[in-house]
Amino acid sequence: MWPEWVLGGASIGTIAVPTARYIVPRGTRDHRTDSLAASGSIDTIRRFFVTRSRAAAFVGVAYAFVVAMMGTTMPTPLYALYEIEFGFSVFVVTLVFAAYAVGVLGALLAFGRWSDSLGRRPMLLAAIAFGLVSAVVFVFAESLTALVIGRLLSGISAGIFVGTATVTLIELVPDKWRDRAPAIATAANIGGLGLGPLVAGLLAEYLPQPLRLTFFVDIVLLVVAAVAVFLAPETVRVARGARPHMQRLSVPADVRGTFLRASIGGFAGFAVLGLFTAVSPGFIAGVLQIDNHAVTGAVVFAVFAASATAQITVRKADPTSAQRWGCVVLMLGLVCLAVSLLVASLTVLIVAAVLCGVGQGVTFSNGMSAVDAELPPHRRAEVTSTFFVVLYVAISVPVIGAGAAASEWGLVAAGVLFSAVIAVLAGLAFVLLTVDGRKSRVARVP
Repeated sequence: MWPEWVLGGASIGTIAVPTARYIVPRGTRDHRTDSLAASGSIDTIRRFFVTRSRAAAFVGVAYAFVVAMMGTTMPTPLYALYEIEFGFSVFVVTLVFAAYAVGVLGALLAFGRWSDSLGRRPMLLAAIAFGLVSAVVFVFAESLTALVIGRLLSGISAGIFVGTATVTLIELVPDKWRDRAPAIATAANIGGLGLGPLVAGLLAEYLPQPLRLTFFVDIVLLVVAAVAVFLAPETVRVARGARPHMQRLSVPADVRGTFLRASIGGFAGFAVLGLFTAVSPGFIAGVLQIDNHAVTGAVVFAVFAASATAQITVRKADPTSAQRWGCVVLMLGLVCLAVSLLVASLTVLIVAAVLCGVGQGVTFSNGMSAVDAELPPHRRAEVTSTFFVVLYVAISVPVIGAGAAASEWGLVAAGVLFSAVIAVLAGLAFVLLTVDGRKSRVARVP
């Protein structure tokens, strides 16, 4: 899953990345391209930054990556406040959250490869602009419609940023950090997603005006990120006359079995991520009776931190075996999630968050690795994009179902039912992976 430099649309972290076709050769002292050849003081400043330290540019883009991802999950611990402010239910919260997934999917399909044609920096700056507009919408939000628009814009920002930032980091990384680049990209991506709820929860709990202050902080961080990206060098030579194009979706017949097995496990893992991101504030406030937004943020942070740690530490494992035990860990986490709701225990919920995060991280990263290993380079982008369509359907549709069930039968019943259904799905993935593993072993016997 971790190709080093020329990435044919492979995946690192949580989304497909563009194809690095026009990378400036490593080892050259001047990393400027035609897009950096402008005259004037701006070019002088940027030249100084580029020649001064490629490491500084790498750190700047990594910072921007973290901040951009933070902004996409900052609303999570605030959902309980929005329920009070606007008087809507957990089901409506899931619909607001689903708007984010729609934005990610739309951006992935429409803009996923544009940085190959337009350059990395313009697309990163565009993604930050979407994030800034989203934050402004949240600052002045006075209706459900505004929240949906804000989440949609946030999703578009994430969909553009993740793939482009990942490949940009790979292209900018200094020689001495080369082996760590994939781990750094994953840490920036998933770490940012986890820091968003943690920081927003602390702001909401201990400082005034949380529904506005949180997004003012986001705006300041994004402005600094925009400066860092603007000063960074362009890493592709944009071909004259190159035009951006939509990403098509397909899965070659010879990898459909592997794709199906990876998709089922990935679907289960991303459904759990969606539940913790969208519904856990309701669980914590409504079931556990804990009215502390910092606790909500910490629980969601635990899921993402566990996922990032798992993705980084097991990336060299056998993909099929890793997916199997990842499904087992995910099932254990779902059992703990159900138990935490039945006995109203925060401790058990935190254990569930860690186990679910580990299970999700392992099944996702190794599932993508298994699929990628069977693909020719020219098919990676379309298959990876298809894989993420499945995953972002998973992060939204089951959660909407859980929200509807909560409105009808209550949070505990909805959470237990969700845990049972997704555990069965993870179990199905485990069975399919086990059968495939046995067939592979038999086929290798002379």
